[in-house]
Amino acid sequence: MANLKSQIKRNRQNKKRRELNRIFRGSARTALRKARVAIEQGEVEEARAATQVALKALDKAAAKGVIHKNKAARQKSSLMKQLNGME
Repeated sequence: MANLKSQIKRNRQNKKRRELNRIFRGSARTALRKARVAIEQGEVEEARAATQVALKALDKAAAKGVIHKNKAARQKSSLMKQLNGME
């Protein structure tokens, strides 16, 4: 346990940020997984909708700094290739 006042505050901040990061990273992963499943099942309209949700979640996670912007771009590109290949 920290004794310094500044370290106690830092621990509080880290905990809050860690929880927020988990939320954004988890929602991006879930959206990505749902989009890939929809693409594999071959449902075009559902796959398009799920892909849009996934793209938005990845952009939001990258904007918050939870994932690197290049990683988000790479995952978005891969997802769009899969979607276009399906159509």
